[in-house]
Amino acid sequence: MAIAITGNAAELTAKENAIVDIGAAAARGEQDKLGAAFKAGFDAGLTLNEAKELVGQLYAYCGFPRALNAAGTLMKVAGDVKPTEGPAANMPRGSLGEQALPVWTANQTKLCGGPVKGALFDFHPQLDEYLKTHLFGDIFARDILDWRTREIVTIAALAARPETEPQMKAHIAIGKNNGVTDAQAAEIVRRVQLPRNPADLPHDWSPIPAGEPNTAYAKYFIGNSYLHKLTLDQVPAFGVTFEPGCRNNWHVHHAKTGGGQMLIVTAGEGFYQEWGKPARRLKKGDTVNIPANVKHWHGAAPDSWFQHIALEVPGTEQSNEWCEPVDDKAYAEATSR
Repeated sequence: MAIAITGNAAELTAKENAIVDIGAAAARGEQDKLGAAFKAGFDAGLTLNEAKELVGQLYAYCGFPRALNAAGTLMKVAGDVKPTEGPAANMPRGSLGEQALPVWTANQTKLCGGPVKGALFDFHPQLDEYLKTHLFGDIFARDILDWRTREIVTIAALAARPETEPQMKAHIAIGKNNGVTDAQAAEIVRRVQLPRNPADLPHDWSPIPAGEPNTAYAKYFIGNSYLHKLTLDQVPAFGVTFEPGCRNNWHVHHAKTGGGQMLIVTAGEGFYQEWGKPARRLKKGDTVNIPANVKHWHGAAPDSWFQHIALEVPGTEQSNEWCEPVDDKAYAEATSR
């Protein structure tokens, strides 16, 4: 099932757009964006109890750590803006015993439009029981959010994480069974998922063009990068754009005197790391001074496009040495701190 990344923000209400942003930011662990999304939701009529319910919904799809972080962000935002509390949820109490299973199985069947079964649940019946009793029982039985709203935030959270695409597709189908149209599902995915090439980036993402594919140096990169020549006069300067997860190999700017490189971050988020030191996360406006003869790498965050200006510092007897790639294990360790 292919999901077209097309849509129109008008397909969803302002409140629903905020709910999409809440789901995506919570799934990605982006607390600043999550706080802004909560504020936008409150401005659009989201109540505090509804926001709490959204976080409770997302624990099942993002895990307890990110749900707890999201709850902390919600508490801070609520303390600042004092949103309308709204009605409290009724709290049905299910049981993992046999007596509750028929009730929650019927709930799950109604939600999904038919019985939920398959080889995975035959292999791991405990997960099937948890789905029926806790997820489709306890969570979906709560009345403060309707099933359509629960599916909107769930699709958003799952679309934000590449590894959960199968679950996203399943919940798009469940969402359609509960009032989410094809156009609305497409808009949720479009709003959340990262662009696949520079041409799809927002027009105001950066004042510097992404440029052309960096084919001349592609062998020194993992992932796709793009190069835009700014100037070769006085101090040579290039705009370098990295797709999510792209990074260059470890390398050294050699020089007898002077030399080295400066980076000025113009868009997105990325990382810089010197040999033997922790990686540094980079955001728009950050600068990096790279001394000559220091082994290092730089590139995009796993979940963001990234762009910087690279300035070559003048020196004598300059040369560049390309070293080993930053493999997936080293990159994951560097970017997860």
